[in-house]
Amino acid sequence: MTKLNSFIQLFSNKKALLTGHTGFKGSWLSAWLHLIGADVYGISLETPPSRPSHFDAADFSKFVTEQRIDIRKSNELSECVNDIKPDFVFHLAAQALVRQSYDDPVETYHTNALGTLNLLEALRLLKKKCAVVLITSDKCYNNLEWVWGYRETDALGGPDPYSASKGAAELVIRSHVKSFFPLNGNVHIAVGRAGNVIGGGDWAKDRIVPDCVRSWAKNETVQLRNPQATRPWQHVLEPLSGYLTLAKALHEKRELHGEPFNFGPPAYQNHSVQELVQTMSKHWEQVQWNEVSDMREQNYESGLLKLNCDKALYHLHWQAVLPFQEAVRMTAEWYRSYYDDSTTIGDVTFSQIKEYEALAHNKGLRWAL
Repeated sequence: MTKLNSFIQLFSNKKALLTGHTGFKGSWLSAWLHLIGADVYGISLETPPSRPSHFDAADFSKFVTEQRIDIRKSNELSECVNDIKPDFVFHLAAQALVRQSYDDPVETYHTNALGTLNLLEALRLLKKKCAVVLITSDKCYNNLEWVWGYRETDALGGPDPYSASKGAAELVIRSHVKSFFPLNGNVHIAVGRAGNVIGGGDWAKDRIVPDCVRSWAKNETVQLRNPQATRPWQHVLEPLSGYLTLAKALHEKRELHGEPFNFGPPAYQNHSVQELVQTMSKHWEQVQWNEVSDMREQNYESGLLKLNCDKALYHLHWQAVLPFQEAVRMTAEWYRSYYDDSTTIGDVTFSQIKEYEALAHNKGLRWAL
């Protein structure tokens, strides 16, 4: 493993608490924090977010101290946070699917907005230094589908319940930071905004990569609902490196307290769903797909979305590592490994983290030196 001096020196033997640690991003971040020496604690629901589950398949529970808590239950969450007394908190727990937000908007708002509020209330009671990174989404913006990337100062709140719930979470965070978390206090908070993440271990419903691999593993044809929609696709390790970098900066520079940051690929790396599937197919034999008009698709889903990440580059010296083709290659190779021999998938995950670290080091990125 490339020696990440800055990360290892900071996180080694420190308590890092993740909400949503069994989810797609959470499982990868749990593994990475373990690699850099952190004592990893996790809060999640009793039921895995998907089956299969990356966290379970890789047996990551062997190095994560877990609590099965619903973040909508404020008293249990507060007791847990203050028992652990973390040095770092990464809040990833969420209802993360746009289409599900139409089916159950109340649960979506309750989890994404009020769940975030419950965590902030728990952190108000913490009597030690703690750096907190709250993850929302690129969909928190009021997306007008224009051709340039959204900046952190742009208007919040999209038209669908998921996007609105993330915009609402942002307003809760902004208010609570200004009202209850002074700059000279113990707890410093920042927000990470990222989305359209690909990578191994995602089996969520109604996401294009999981839909593809589930179908292709059974030699079935995948149905593409919205093939011309474009997204800033990025590998899961890209925003996670941003969250870790942001936590480090918060720990060292309290001036970033209360600030939001976008983490996404370069502007030219927007690709359509069809381009993503075509690139995936180069790493998978005998694949098929159809473009279909889904009659259920009466609800709004954005067709164009970009992020401007200049703020992260300026303040954090962060930028993405992987070109689109490499992100897709790593994703396809992970799933091929899983379907070939799922018992080795934990090793594959660690291997890809180390590969990513080495690529960042070779690129001269500050966090990797």
